[in-house]
Amino acid sequence: MSELAAAPADTRPYSPGLEGVIAGETSLSYIDGEAGRLLYRGYPIGELVHRGSYAAIAELLWTGEWIADAKLPCLPVSEPVLTALRALPADARPMDALRTAVSVWGAVTNPSWPPTPEQARALTASSPSALAAFARIRQGLEPVAPDPDLDLVAGFLYQLNGVKPEAEAARALDAYFVVGAEHGFNASTFTARVITSTRSDIASAVCGAIGAMKGPLHGGAPSEVVEQIHEVGSPERAEAWVRDAIANNVRLMGFGHRVYRAYDPRAAALREVAESMEHKPDWLELAIAVEDVALRVLAEKHPDRALKTNVEFYAAPVLMGVGLKPDLFPAAFALARHAGWTAHAIEQGANNRLIRPDVRYVGPGARPLAEA
Repeated sequence: MSELAAAPADTRPYSPGLEGVIAGETSLSYIDGEAGRLLYRGYPIGELVHRGSYAAIAELLWTGEWIADAKLPCLPVSEPVLTALRALPADARPMDALRTAVSVWGAVTNPSWPPTPEQARALTASSPSALAAFARIRQGLEPVAPDPDLDLVAGFLYQLNGVKPEAEAARALDAYFVVGAEHGFNASTFTARVITSTRSDIASAVCGAIGAMKGPLHGGAPSEVVEQIHEVGSPERAEAWVRDAIANNVRLMGFGHRVYRAYDPRAAALREVAESMEHKPDWLELAIAVEDVALRVLAEKHPDRALKTNVEFYAAPVLMGVGLKPDLFPAAFALARHAGWTAHAIEQGANNRLIRPDVRYVGPGARPLAEA
């Protein structure tokens, strides 16, 4: 048998995790990690939290138009989605329930390609109702029909608890939804764009994005922050707990970020909302105290490293403060990110090219099968 040629050497540059690789262009958001800035279509995130609502931000992402009084009430759960949710085991994960609901929604509505703002509005307004319905069903309670007079975030809390939320609670969760709406080519958003690039529909793109966000490296950090804050217990114990954790190489959840080297502007916006609350939940009071101590001790112990607060730190006490159980945190994040995922699907569809990167082969060269 003739000698088989070895695989040619591939000298093209390789970046693990695609870090630093420009994989596309977007007009939706700009992240300046060094300066700690985040812009949605040019507008600073802090100003959007202060002056806008999730409905207005979603409309901005979908259409590029700033409509300050935009409304986006929750839509009712369709019977096929409700049937699917009732069929799930009570111990199913909320992220799995949300992914199931979006999949059934897509099967029923059969959205066409390319994605449109109308599709984005319908899906984004349907998912909170579905998640709230699942949360009640697993407790043996009946779902609550949405109130068309309530905007999306307040409407989600209403359907979750069966009573209209306090204005402060709705405002705090709305701020969380605003800061969670969009964040560049993160893992879930890139997944949504890859799926859209195949000319698949918007529901498939969001299902894939939910699957990516389900991974603990992407969507699981806020619940881990809750566990650590619970361990601290009180503001008086914060200093000793933080110093002990650092001395024992315990990772402080909610500090440090793959992109930001300065204070995460989303965390800054959430802290401002938290501090402005007239009746702060104990969790928020404790979180503020823990953060102040942690930043001081981290700067003292690691002066050469940029370990600043990230959005997960304040996401945790905000979500806990409005009454969400920790296992609902990733799904609440997914609800917030619906606006960004669907906006990216629209943007991808408008100027589409199939996303198909290359890969470096590192296996053996060509070789014959052994003789029998």
